[in-house]
Amino acid sequence: MGHPDKEQFLDRFLGSALGTFVGDALGEPVEGWPHRAIYGRFGLLDTMVRGEGRYTDDTQMMIGILETLIEKGRFDPAICAGKFQENFDPTRGYGRRIFGVVERIRQGVPWNQVGTDSFGNGGAMRIAPIGCFYYRDLQALKENAIMSARITHNHPEGLAGAVAQATAVGLALQYGLSNEPVEPEKFLDSITARVTDIDKGFAESLNAIKSMSASFTSCHRGSMIEIIEAIAGRYRLSLRAIESVPAAIGAFLLTTCFKDAVVLAVNLGGDTDTIGAMAGAIAGAYYGYGQIPEAWVIRLENGAKGRDYVISCVKEILL
Repeated sequence: MGHPDKEQFLDRFLGSALGTFVGDALGEPVEGWPHRAIYGRFGLLDTMVRGEGRYTDDTQMMIGILETLIEKGRFDPAICAGKFQENFDPTRGYGRRIFGVVERIRQGVPWNQVGTDSFGNGGAMRIAPIGCFYYRDLQALKENAIMSARITHNHPEGLAGAVAQATAVGLALQYGLSNEPVEPEKFLDSITARVTDIDKGFAESLNAIKSMSASFTSCHRGSMIEIIEAIAGRYRLSLRAIESVPAAIGAFLLTTCFKDAVVLAVNLGGDTDTIGAMAGAIAGAYYGYGQIPEAWVIRLENGAKGRDYVISCVKEILL
């Protein structure tokens, strides 16, 4: 799938994939902490507090989607289900329901019969490659986002979260490639239009971010605490998609650079690795790989399926 400026597209696709990875790794050590506890311990947490930036299930499942796109040249849910099962590492912080899903895949149950009624954010956390791959056709993006989420999630909120996140990534990439500033209201309206028919309540949950974007016209480091308090006062920031995906989108829309988007997301507290991963995916698609702090990138784990592997996967998809 070519693009008129392949290098620029590669930079954005890499930005979204590595953005997922760095947000995941930055947020993992404080997963489950309330935002005030994070601030009390670290101030604004903006460095990886462990020696190696280790990824969780968010990035591991994203890698499965990347591998699927390489193998098939498009998204294929049956192939992807197999990748999820092959890559599954129970030490990576998976939710309890995924163990049964992976076992059913291993037993040969069809991909569209293994999922649960989960309303969690698992479909959204991993979806960056679909948002990038299908960014030029938002209807195809939506259809493939739904298929990818259905492997594990059948609840309308879980599906809406995946579509919202994938659409946010796709739109951010569109804006980034055209060097246009993002208009928060227009951006959110485009997402809402694509999720209303899946789950109206989820669509309405995005309205608070729209209100905040009007209140916080620009984010600087001093105002970040105010934005954190505003988002944390509206959303529970749990693994429930309706409580975490809007917050991640807000972290992107209420900041003006990649680093601040991810720092804001992680410092919200709650499901920090996933909110960080989702904000990083959107911000990376807009700002590009070149805007991710090098100090974060060099700390990412780099084993058999680590940083260099993710980079090579994205490059192979674009061959």
